[in-house]
Amino acid sequence: MPWPSRKRDKGAVADKKEPDAKIAKTEEETSDKEEEEKSAKPPAGSSKSGWKNWKKKESESGGEESKITYCHWLLKSEPESRLEKGVDVKFSVDDLKAQPNQTTCWDGVRNYQARNFLRSMKLGQQAFFYHSNCKEPGIVALVKIVKEAYPDHTQFDQKDPHYDSTSRKENPKWSMVDVQFVRMTKRFIPLSEIKAHHLAHKADGGPLKDMMLFTRQRLSIQPLTQEQFDFVLSLEEEKPH
Repeated sequence: MPWPSRKRDKGAVADKKEPDAKIAKTEEETSDKEEEEKSAKPPAGSSKSGWKNWKKKESESGGEESKITYCHWLLKSEPESRLEKGVDVKFSVDDLKAQPNQTTCWDGVRNYQARNFLRSMKLGQQAFFYHSNCKEPGIVALVKIVKEAYPDHTQFDQKDPHYDSTSRKENPKWSMVDVQFVRMTKRFIPLSEIKAHHLAHKADGGPLKDMMLFTRQRLSIQPLTQEQFDFVLSLEEEKPH
């Protein structure tokens, strides 16, 4: 039995809107301000290590700037219990690790842009596992895509919180992928810390200046460029601020 549906989005403003009854409520239905208030509000330019210092290290090690393409991902999931139509949608990294082969389907996404991101994921690509809608949101682990997009079974299950009566098996609306646990990050990387770098990069042109975690907060499936992924991953080597 798969875990109860989790990791979902409501329709983004620019997406085609479905009737309210057909769009599952999600952690993304909390206001953008609510998520922001859970993190500290550092001033612009407060990035301690700095994009320039990181870029210098990359240059010294022979690293080259990557093309602006999305080849990594950030996947949000709720680590704390929350009932949705009588079903607990909690799914933490510990829940993933407890799955057979530490693998699960990433189901329940009900946002068209997020669905399209799912459909563009490729076998073997890595993603950050991000704890969302909790006391301290942030990145806790790395996962990888082990099965590319296929129909999300929960859209046809009338007992599932994310059942969609308008979707047809011959032409399913919603997709999911399978992900597998890779490893925990060397330390928890909180939203507040990532935000500090984002603000600094907005000022000096670093890779996090357009990171969707801050420009499209409502999406629970977010793409990352190679530079964004590498920079955020490098934070695990630093001491917490």
